[in-house]
Amino acid sequence: MILAKVKTLHNSTVSGARKNVKDINIVGNGDSFRLLFKASSEAEGWMKSTKAMDVGHGCVVQTTTQQRNSDGNYVIADAICYVPNVTIVEDENMGRKLIPKPIN
Repeated sequence: MILAKVKTLHNSTVSGARKNVKDINIVGNGDSFRLLFKASSEAEGWMKSTKAMDVGHGCVVQTTTQQRNSDGNYVIADAICYVPNVTIVEDENMGRKLIPKPIN
């Protein structure tokens, strides 16, 4: 059985990933989605994040959960949805959040 290598779970931007993942390949704008929230533990082998991409009339939101199993391999779950009439704003702890778009 081949065990997975330990993953770098704390990457939050393309520039950070370039520093931490030496063989990374990126096509397009890797920062199209803006991080809203992220928590991780490399010691425990888990990461949860929520990202959003403003598409003008709302946001596409993606949630990701990664968990290292007892055999050393990781499982990943993603979900994505569209949230109409919201925009991304800065939040506490260097994060972001979605708020309703102002009505013109």
